[in-house]
Amino acid sequence: MSFSEEPVFRQPQMPHEVVMKSRESLEITGVKEVESFDNEEFLLETSMGFLSIRGNQLHIKNLDVHEGVISIEGKVDDLVYVDAAGEKSKGFLGKLFK
Repeated sequence: MSFSEEPVFRQPQMPHEVVMKSRESLEITGVKEVESFDNEEFLLETSMGFLSIRGNQLHIKNLDVHEGVISIEGKVDDLVYVDAAGEKSKGFLGKLFK
């Protein structure tokens, strides 16, 4: 490496984990952004893609934006990763609400 070359610094990818207990509580790491939420659905952007969580009486128990951690409580019915690759004809919301 010559001194004229600039070193390439890559930001490490946030580790992503989903821990569910008794379909009543979730702890998710690697959360980049909470796109939307209500008492029936959460849409999260994670380091591994978009994650849709559906259920009943869902609410945020804890959110740490600096660490990328969210805790959700309520009855969890569905966890789905929304993969935007490969489907170009529909918009993001069209893929989400098939």
